Order: sequence, then C-alpha cells, then structure tokens
Amino acid sequence: MAFFNLLSSSLITPLLVYSLIVIFLLHVLAGLRSSSQLNYPPGPTPLPIIGNLHQLDLKRLYKSLVKLSEKYGTVYSVRLGPEKVVVLAGYDTVKNALINYADEFLGRPDVPIMNVLKEGSGVVWSNGEPWKQMRRFMLSTLRDFGMGKRSIEEKIIEEAGFLVERIKSYKGQPFDTDVITNFATANIICSIVFGDRFDYDNETFLRIGNLVHESFRLLGSPMVQLFNAYPFLRFLPGSHKEICTHFTKLKMCLKNIIEVKHKDMNENDIRSFIDTYFVKQKEESGNPATYFHEKNLLITTSDLFIAGMGTAATTIRWAMYIMMKYPDIQKKVQEEIDRVIGSDRSPRMEDRKHMPYTDAVIHEVQRFANIAPLGIPRSTTVDVNFQGYFIPKGTYIIPLLASVLYDKTQWEKPDEFNPGHFLDASGKFVKRDAFIPFSTGRRICPGETLAKVELFLFFVTLLQKFDLVVPPGGTELDLTPVVGGILNPKPHQLCAIPHQQRC
Repeated sequence: MAFFNLLSSSLITPLLVYSLIVIFLLHVLAGLRSSSQLNYPPGPTPLPIIGNLHQLDLKRLYKSLVKLSEKYGTVYSVRLGPEKVVVLAGYDTVKNALINYADEFLGRPDVPIMNVLKEGSGVVWSNGEPWKQMRRFMLSTLRDFGMGKRSIEEKIIEEAGFLVERIKSYKGQPFDTDVITNFATANIICSIVFGDRFDYDNETFLRIGNLVHESFRLLGSPMVQLFNAYPFLRFLPGSHKEICTHFTKLKMCLKNIIEVKHKDMNENDIRSFIDTYFVKQKEESGNPATYFHEKNLLITTSDLFIAGMGTAATTIRWAMYIMMKYPDIQKKVQEEIDRVIGSDRSPRMEDRKHMPYTDAVIHEVQRFANIAPLGIPRSTTVDVNFQGYFIPKGTYIIPLLASVLYDKTQWEKPDEFNPGHFLDASGKFVKRDAFIPFSTGRRICPGETLAKVELFLFFVTLLQKFDLVVPPGGTELDLTPVVGGILNPKPHQLCAIPHQQRC
C-alpha cells in the first residue's frame, strides 16, 4: 500500500491526470500485444496504469517478490507500473540464467534513475562494447595495482591499523560505526584509484562519504521506484530529485580530485588507476570512437568509490552488529584468533585456512545480511526460451539474490544466523554453491576478490583488538534491516573494549 500512500501525498495536477490517461491507453495496448505472446512467464493480474504496484511493498520490494515466487514459481512476471519485469527466484533458476544463459541475460535494463545518474557510462550500468572495454581495462588495472596480490593485503593491514587507532580514541565510549567503516574501506579504493589515502577528518573525504551514504539511502526509496515506473513524474518533488543532486555533487568532488592528480601526474611514475587511464586516453587520442573519454573516467571512478564505500563497509558494519547480538559467537571467533594469530601480529590471508569458524562466520554474515537482495537488474539481449517460458529481447530481469541466499532447499536454517551453514560435522569450512552475495556469471561484481580480503582482514583485526558490546542501557538489537539502495543494520552505537588475550 506504500504506492497509494505516496500518490495521496503527491500534488494532483491536470498534467498528472492527462498523463495518467495516456499511460492507461498505452497500458491497454501493451496488454493486448502481450496477451498474444505464448508461454510468457505467469504472474499476478496487473491493473491498468499501476500494474502490480498495489500488491507490492515498495519499501521492502524484495520481500514482496520472494512471497510472489512461492505462488507463481521461480520464473514469473510482474508489472512495475507499465514496465514488464521477469523475476528469477531460487538458486537453481538464478544460476541457470546467469551461468548457462550468460549471454542472453547479460544486459542492463533501461532504468530512468540510472540513465540520469550513469548516462550509460562506467562499468556497472553500461552495455555492449563500452561495458566490455571498461570492465577489461578496470580489472587489468586493478590487478596491476595489487588486487589479488600481497601488496593490497599490506594496504588493508595498514588501513586496519588506522581504523583501530580511531576506535581506540573513543576510549570504550559508545560510537557510531557508520562513518569510520565507510572511510576504512574507501581508503583501500583511494590507494588504488588515486595513489593516496585520506585522513578520516579530511573535509573532502567527509563530504564524499556523506554523499555516497545519502545516495544509497535514497536509491531504494518508494519515490525513486515510482519515478522508474513513471518517468514523467520527474516534475514532482521527492527523493528522485535529491539523489540526482547528490550524485552531481559527488561527481564534482571526484572531478576536482582527478584534475589535481592529472596536473601532478608523472608519466615515468604511474602510481594509480587514473594515471593509467590518462596514459590510455593519450594513446587513443586519435581515435574518434574511443571509449576512454572523461565521462567514462568520472563514472567508472564513482562506480569504484561507491563499491568501496558502500557494500564492503556495510558488510563490516553488519558483522560488528551481529557480533554484539551474539556474544557467544564473538567469543568463539576471538578464541580462534587468539589460538592461531595471537595478539602481537597482524592477521594475514594465509591464516584463513587455519580459521574455519571465523571464515564461516564471515560467510554467514554475508549470506544473512543479504545487502543487495534484488541483485543488480539484468535485461535480455535477445529473445530467449528459458525453462519453458518465452522472454522477449529487452525484458527487465530481476535476479532475486534474496531468494538464493535464503533458499530453503539450499540452507538448513535460512532465516537464522547460523555459522554452521559453512561447517561440516568435524568443524571444517565448507563451500556452498548457493553462496553468491556478489552475484555470479559474467556480470559478477568485479571487486569480489578485493572485498573478500577486506572482510577477512578488517573483521579479524577488529575482534583481535576489541570486544564489541552493546552500550550500557542499550536496547535489544533488532536484525531487521533498514532498506535503501542496499540493506543496512538499524542505526546503532557500540562500545569497543580492548580485548585481553585469553589463556
């Protein structure tokens, strides 16, 4: 009913009425056309104009879509306003689509808010040859500057030290984990993209962090989703306008940093992603069809920044929150850290194979937190017959990751936080095929390797140094997420008490 609540609070104008009439007529025509399609995925009957919006909770869309899959199956359709959407639910179906039909489900859909923000550039929301070129360049350059190598491990260990010192400065008093976890993970990206890290009190860094945080919060708002369904509503006030303002400011901040780095660049001393980009740009200066232009640099940089300051930081924040919620689990992790690493040296990735329980807890945090429940939408690049259904070219596809990470056929206790999901009877770590928090296939998150290293080293360092406890007088911790562009834990504070080595 969030849809009707939102409409009732909007300004009803003659233009809006006329626009709705036009949409109604287009919807009827589209319905007549779609009714002729054979074997189109089933789904709830849509209403004119609003489609199935009256049946969906726009504040927790992923929950509504999971529930509909229980009735209509693992391949079904809904209408988000006039937009026809096919939802893929459950591990077997999502894997089949993204792995076995990788090329057919490779595209990104035409989403109004992303068209405004990304302009078809960058890596996350581009298609075709531009996507291939930028992704290939980005992955190659990230590897050159340490991703997947010992050098990036050193950067993360160093940054974990800065994070520990900042937490120590609170002297056991309650603090909010939001800003510092954002900055810790963002600095890893900064070291690769710009060749430098920022101090946590840097004014520009704070501004960028706030803009990214607010953009994520607004991205999942009902008004943004309504704008995506009805782009003509752009004239109304709301979060769809706010997020555009925030993203414009973010690009200006990044552009200013890039310009300074460009002025200081030494072609004989290439130190960062943007240095490498400038070299590539110079090489292609005579190519009028080059993809290595300023817009792609700016949007790709923002893609990296948002990933580094959003998803990894949110997962670490969930890990700290869940450890407060389950102190017995926290204690077992710390006992393993004490036994394998001790208190005098920094953790290393090579320690992970000797720490099955800690590894299981980190994986279970990622599964349970489910921070990107809808996945990043796809679109079909051709007409495709999939699992008995016909899906036309250009169809908006939702690979429902929440239905995979909580699939009852894959997980023993999907609704509970249970590290045992990743442990066998003897306590050894077990990989699970349905663990795909980074998605899967050719569009898998390019930062997966980096994120795994960050999660392990930051998490282990924090529990090596601190006991994470609920502040005095604090209330019972609620694991219900706050919905935005990604799922965050509820606003909270914690106390970090220096951890003493146990005998």
